[in-house]
Amino acid sequence: MADRIGQEASRDTSPAFRPYIGAEVHISEFTLRAVLLGAFFGIVFGAATVYLGLKVGLTVSASIPIAVLAISILKRLGRPTILENNIVQTIGSAGESIAAGVVFTLPALLFLPYGEAYFRYGQIFFLALAGGILGVLFMVPLRRYLIVREHGNLPYPEGTACADVLIAGERGGEMARKVFAGLGMGFLYKSLMSIFGLWKEVPQYVTGPRSAYPNATVQAEIVPELLGVGYIIGPRIAGVMVAGGVLAWMGLIPLISLLGSALENVIPPGGKLIRDMTPREIWSNYIRYIGAGAVTLGGAATLIRTLPTIIGAFRESYRDLMRSGAAGSASAMQMRTERDIPITYVVLGSLVLVFLIAAITYLSPSGEARFPLGASLLSSVLIVLFGFFFVTVSSRIVGLIGSSSNPISGMTIATLMATSLLFVAIGWTRDVYQPVALIVGSIVCIAAANAGNTSQDLKTGFLVGATPLYQQLGLIIGVLVSAIVIGGTLLLLHANLQVGSDALPAPQATLMATVIKGLIGQDLPWGFVIAGMVIALVMELAGVRSLPFAVGAYLPLSTTMPIFLGGLLRGYVDRKTGTDGETELGPGVLYSSGLIAGGALTGILIALLRGWEWEPGRSLLDVLNLGERYGITARMGAAADALALGIFLLLAYLLLRQARSGRNG
Repeated sequence: MADRIGQEASRDTSPAFRPYIGAEVHISEFTLRAVLLGAFFGIVFGAATVYLGLKVGLTVSASIPIAVLAISILKRLGRPTILENNIVQTIGSAGESIAAGVVFTLPALLFLPYGEAYFRYGQIFFLALAGGILGVLFMVPLRRYLIVREHGNLPYPEGTACADVLIAGERGGEMARKVFAGLGMGFLYKSLMSIFGLWKEVPQYVTGPRSAYPNATVQAEIVPELLGVGYIIGPRIAGVMVAGGVLAWMGLIPLISLLGSALENVIPPGGKLIRDMTPREIWSNYIRYIGAGAVTLGGAATLIRTLPTIIGAFRESYRDLMRSGAAGSASAMQMRTERDIPITYVVLGSLVLVFLIAAITYLSPSGEARFPLGASLLSSVLIVLFGFFFVTVSSRIVGLIGSSSNPISGMTIATLMATSLLFVAIGWTRDVYQPVALIVGSIVCIAAANAGNTSQDLKTGFLVGATPLYQQLGLIIGVLVSAIVIGGTLLLLHANLQVGSDALPAPQATLMATVIKGLIGQDLPWGFVIAGMVIALVMELAGVRSLPFAVGAYLPLSTTMPIFLGGLLRGYVDRKTGTDGETELGPGVLYSSGLIAGGALTGILIALLRGWEWEPGRSLLDVLNLGERYGITARMGAAADALALGIFLLLAYLLLRQARSGRNG
């Protein structure tokens, strides 16, 4: 069972931990029906994520919704095993992560010189495929450290929640009722709010722009999935995260507003006077660069701390391979739950992909040389360096705070800044180099996004007793099938709705293009970036892990505030019950898992409704949104914020009741 173990044993939990399905048990796992159903979900969720990412610059995690659907569908096809259900969600979840990496970066090609020539199906497909597979391969040598040895220290909230869903579906009874009660409540709550528009999604309070402390902002995106994530990760990490958001939205934004109120000049990269900006515009133009700098230094600190264990993981994988070779069979030397893709295949596969990436950046779609050979070769080296770096960082971030809050765009910005600065230092400042820099960033972004998803899936597999080798092969299959549909969906949307228009603003990709143009044009606001690095350094010197804090500074406060509330609820329950922490199968965690699943399922439904054109210029979501059609929240004025907050607190109270029920039995 996935019970939390003692603090001392958490440093090396592999000998003491026993998964739900023991290593000595062999049941159906990597079956044809599981692979086909997982591939289907990868296509559906990948296509939906493309639209959602282009529309609002955000994505939703797919692992838990797919796990819920797998349990329901496979039961109708026969008697599935828990490991078959796990393979379905493992393969299917790759679609969302690959799509996120693609839509955050590759549409920026449309805004760069020479880039449109590469915005074609073949190039999009290959870049998505290469980045996704690199994310899987780079994660293989990290699995034993991040997933096994750090089991008691890294909660992996979505991976743990997904395991809870699978185990609850297998066992049935009260456990299943807790999960599905949370799922139903999360689905109902978010549907009434986000589909029918009966109350506001982001209640907020903002001080006036002319007040003594202007533009100080308190806001919360009151969605069930963020509340559930906060409960699972607990008060400590949630508190560090929200501290970064409080600094940004209640400290830095008012400070910038005060200092900029008397300025008569526009401060780049802003496009207008600071006194005329809203808090959101100040965050977009200045704070995000500060956050990106903080994430960069926090990621570097994380890598430095984990570098000895990374080297040890490689060394251990190599020794395992040698021992297996001496015995004549790797499978005979390893337990089923410890089998990975052999390290030789990891290295060879990575080298082949990097070589092909160099070729595709050197040759234009027509086969004629466009980019200098030196730039193509250097880009391949940078992909390996930054790719492995941010795969490590991403895999650890999601272990702390979950995939939904993984700052992939911040890592991509850091990659683009470093790549562009290197190009400038070499003297490669012509427009032709801008798409090369973006290709480096896009592959790193896709790899980091899929590595975060891969680590969550491997955590789920670790808890339920899956075979890592089958999961890793399943993830590669998921990357392949989702890459096939993502390119076509992206091109179809661009042809009909035009990427960069009001219909598909592609905010993340627009930011990536801005960074590249700003750096190679040598007008990036380095002061803000360095300030962010200094803030992260101060946190490290104070003895606080800077990465969760930096993530909080980079993300909107509306994202971290509901996570913090969930963490407070967890701390309250633990304190009242006198425990060090609720088990992964405790009632509160199970109900939170359901909230995450229900909110994520509704998010996918919203994406589909937005893409369903009811009539010209009007989606089915517009038709169903009664609040917007009849101006329900608009007529309420300030009372709309109070109503929304009250309903969210009611949801939090329901979580609290569920968490305290059944604690003694």
